Amino acid sequence: MNRRHFARWVSALTLAATTVLSPLGNVAHAQASTVRLSHGYGILYLPLMVMRDQHLIEKHAKALGLGDVKTTWTILDGGNVINDAMLAGNLDVAGTGAPGFVTLWSKAHGIPRSEVIGLSALSTGPLWLNTNNPNIKSLKDFTPKDKIAIPGIKTSLSAVLLQMAVAKTFGIENYAKLDPQTVSLSHPEAVSALLSGKTEITAHFTSPPFSYQEVKDPRIKRVLNSTDVLGNITIDVVFAPKQFTVQNPKLVQAILAAQEEAATYIAKDHVGAAQTFLRVSKMNLPQAEIEQMLADPGLQFTTTPNGLMQYVEFMGRAGTIKTRPAKWSDLFVPQMATRQGS
Repeated sequence: MNRRHFARWVSALTLAATTVLSPLGNVAHAQASTVRLSHGYGILYLPLMVMRDQHLIEKHAKALGLGDVKTTWTILDGGNVINDAMLAGNLDVAGTGAPGFVTLWSKAHGIPRSEVIGLSALSTGPLWLNTNNPNIKSLKDFTPKDKIAIPGIKTSLSAVLLQMAVAKTFGIENYAKLDPQTVSLSHPEAVSALLSGKTEITAHFTSPPFSYQEVKDPRIKRVLNSTDVLGNITIDVVFAPKQFTVQNPKLVQAILAAQEEAATYIAKDHVGAAQTFLRVSKMNLPQAEIEQMLADPGLQFTTTPNGLMQYVEFMGRAGTIKTRPAKWSDLFVPQMATRQGS
């Protein structure tokens, strides 16, 4: 065997070995040195804001021997927008509403280049449906003239929670009864529209701090609290392309450790957490109000999923997803399987 043939033979063996060792069948390579992440506007994304503000991913990545990992952050709101960014390859990790994640998981399941996987739960808390129309006392009072602002049509957290509440009121066959009256607006834009009373927007289904901000105005009344209808289930999750998690196991470990540290910090220090929220969100709100929201026992930050199968069951019956996980842990990375989730 001459030198050229020997070199080709060694190269072929090396390629075969790395292909076998790589879980995705790709050539093994160093883990990513930059992570692209996103979070939304409200308090439900606070752990990600703390991670961003305190550079916790960088801290834990270095502790795991990954060196100087860099993070880039952006604010994205609405399941549709986040899912599009993930599928386009512009995001590595995102915080999003649980229904939007379930939708994308179902759509991409079994497609290696598009599959997504949950890293962890993010938050639990109430969404309020607020209105400036004094004639609206319940979901039954909405007329075709009333427009409901949500951050994304059909697949956003607010959109699906509204459908679930409508199904409980009018029956599963009528789950989309109010869909034609929904309008896509970011939460900050929707607050301005509702409080002005000068637009077609007469209601807004939103999370803290926007929900609290609205009801401070005596013209605004709360029609619905999602917790009263659905219980204290996980509202937001953190997810990533499955391929990213397989290729970057230590980085995933660092992200999970960073989130655990952030959740512990929030629970122990409401003052510091409130300051972080205002600093990162750049919202002009009294710090005392944010601290008050964080003291609400209904607002919880935990990485263990709770009630995810409620979304799966509803979305499956409604026909908005086709592929369903057999159990909640099928939606998440293997590290979550030992948790007492649901």
